[in-house]
Amino acid sequence: MRAQELRELTTDDLQVRLRETRKEIFNLRQQWYNGSLEDSNRIRLVRKDMARILTILRERELVVELEQKGDAA
Repeated sequence: MRAQELRELTTDDLQVRLRETRKEIFNLRQQWYNGSLEDSNRIRLVRKDMARILTILRERELVVELEQKGDAA
């Protein structure tokens, strides 16, 4: 999924998507260990999606922190 598409989602939706990607990575790794994984490139793609989601969530946290500091000053 592209970063722009992820930015359009709400924070709750991103957290749900993050849980789903973590479960998917777990399942893909299990398949890889068992030797039944057909597309080994899928692990890499899911890890990148997870990194994008984490980055966007962190960006939102930083925005909230900056807004709180701005109100306090």
